[in-house]
Amino acid sequence: MRRIAIGCDHRGFALKELIMPFLQNAGHSHQDFGCYNTDSVDYPDIAQKVGEAVASGNFDQGILICNTGIGISIAANKIKGIRAALCCDVFAAQRARQHNDANVLCLRGENIDTESALEIVKTFLATDFEGGRHLQRVNKIRALEGDSQEQ
Repeated sequence: MRRIAIGCDHRGFALKELIMPFLQNAGHSHQDFGCYNTDSVDYPDIAQKVGEAVASGNFDQGILICNTGIGISIAANKIKGIRAALCCDVFAAQRARQHNDANVLCLRGENIDTESALEIVKTFLATDFEGGRHLQRVNKIRALEGDSQEQ
């Protein structure tokens, strides 16, 4: 069971509402960091809340959703310790975890069918980081943030 921080902007609200019961049914706990309806909000605010929750260690991973997934992933990646990956298919979700140790999954809220989105979430959460040669690369990413600690 993983602890998941989840959030979205107004354009990702509908998909977030479908993902949360999926997480619960899969045995994961989650906390919703907003938004809570379709009123317009600024995605950087949500990305900050979820990113800080994951970076603090209070949550194992995060899921963020906005219209394209691009803006919210850019914002999340500004949080030290976050490796947010915009994944539009299962292969990208698998590689984001295996090779990049991504800790926040970003999704587009529109132009994606529910079944595909849930398969991406399932894959992201079920895939482990491979370490090995990839650890050296992840450590280089950490060094770019001024954190050279190996994990």
